[in-house]
Amino acid sequence: MSFDLIVRGATVVDGSGGEPFPADVGVSGDRIAAVAPPGTLGAAAAGAEVDAGGRYLAPGFIDIHTHSDRSILINPRMESKLRQGVTTEIGGNCGSGVAPALGEATSNLRPDPGRESEPGSWPTMADYFAHIERAGIAGNYATLAAHGTLRASTVGYAMRAATPDELAAMKRLLAESLEAGALGLSTGLIYVPSGYADTDELAALSEVARDYGGIYASHIRNEASGLLAAVGEAIEIGRRAGLPVQVSHHKASGRANWGRVQDSLGLMDAARKAGVDVTCDQYPYTASSTGLSAVLPTWALEGGRERLVARLRNPATRRTIRAEMAAARPDWGSLSEESGWHHILIARCRGNPAHEGRRLDEIAAERGQDPFDVCFDLLIQEDGAVGCVFFSMCEPDVRSVMRWPGTMIGSDASSVAPYGQLGEGKPHPRAYGTFARVLGHYVREERHLTWAEAVHKMTGLPAARLGLRDRGAVRRGAFADLVVFDPAAVAARATFSDPHQYAAGIEHVFVNGVAVVSGGEHTGALPGRVLRHSP
Repeated sequence: MSFDLIVRGATVVDGSGGEPFPADVGVSGDRIAAVAPPGTLGAAAAGAEVDAGGRYLAPGFIDIHTHSDRSILINPRMESKLRQGVTTEIGGNCGSGVAPALGEATSNLRPDPGRESEPGSWPTMADYFAHIERAGIAGNYATLAAHGTLRASTVGYAMRAATPDELAAMKRLLAESLEAGALGLSTGLIYVPSGYADTDELAALSEVARDYGGIYASHIRNEASGLLAAVGEAIEIGRRAGLPVQVSHHKASGRANWGRVQDSLGLMDAARKAGVDVTCDQYPYTASSTGLSAVLPTWALEGGRERLVARLRNPATRRTIRAEMAAARPDWGSLSEESGWHHILIARCRGNPAHEGRRLDEIAAERGQDPFDVCFDLLIQEDGAVGCVFFSMCEPDVRSVMRWPGTMIGSDASSVAPYGQLGEGKPHPRAYGTFARVLGHYVREERHLTWAEAVHKMTGLPAARLGLRDRGAVRRGAFADLVVFDPAAVAARATFSDPHQYAAGIEHVFVNGVAVVSGGEHTGALPGRVLRHSP
């Protein structure tokens, strides 16, 4: 008996949720060929061996919610994710994707300012997948079809209902994407143009996803005071269309809404009992991250970045936007530590890099400006693209969502690296630390989850949710996506002030049987694959 790889003496956390057990694991080609009691593979020959004594062996982690659609082509090594044990990323989330892009989608999906070398968009999902496969990637990648991109390709960025012909065109593009292998449909209902769709449109499109065995994943319409209604809408879409629902990065934002996740989780429990298959994902932090433009009224974003900037340059329109924001949230009018502005940290601001890592209220005080003007001026200067971190959640809610049986772990981040284009700015530390933080902080230190529970939420549960056959498990016949980590050392090192730091304690990572991380260092190998949905 011979293998290409043997991992000896590991404690296996197999992804099923069952108790860890000692084993030797043999790999032949891209598959696990043996999971045997320790020592029983002792006489077997192997092309390579890993001594995993005192270490845990788990399936490679599946990051169910990412935004790496472009970053994997800028840097195919997928550094920040692989170095925390992620072997598969799921893109196309929050209604945002790069394919299929036609019409207005092509102009509004252009690279960010200063990133002219960044890949843009593709007319079909099949074209996009082919591009990835030609370029090569270190980890596996799959994607959802993004509703915002479908709508921009047909309706554009108009704030109105789709016509019957436009809806039919969206259905056609969605069906083509699903036939190419997309895993389902995603929406981003706080973003434009996805947020301009009504429930009927989303349910009609979800029926197409259902016919191909896909899921409906949603950044819901409101994660603050309207949380329960927004979760209810997602459940209703699942009920009407008859497909599984994934509530993206579930949370309750804003101090006044803390604790409401108990009610939203209750809604999902009731829906599950009533036959709607609803689950969610989560990142283990009390801060979120998105563009600064998300604080503006949605009508101000109609038409894309150019029209947004034009509105902000118009004094009368600017006053209207300011008044509407102030009426909706009185604390915008203050520069105290309780103000909304204090809870916004600038993460990326290419034209004003000195602002990165600083709070918006600090910048306003330093300039002696009204914080609304700082917000609007930065959006003008940066062509509408200012990345921010928003400190808006509470730790008890994070823990409640994490413990819920239907919760999976997702970073809500692109794969990045401390060098090159992807090393710019101060991104949310979740890009480097999500999975390591769950294991190191919530399992080892806080004992909020067991090792088996946490690994299941990162592997077997998302694999089953997405229909990724033979992934997310350590068993004979499964693909050899594997991570060896030190349970005493695994930890997130990235912080909000210094985010570009790889996780600790991740010693070996294999993708399709090939070593991508060895001894904690990236090997440079690109054995990743595009994973397509198969009914």
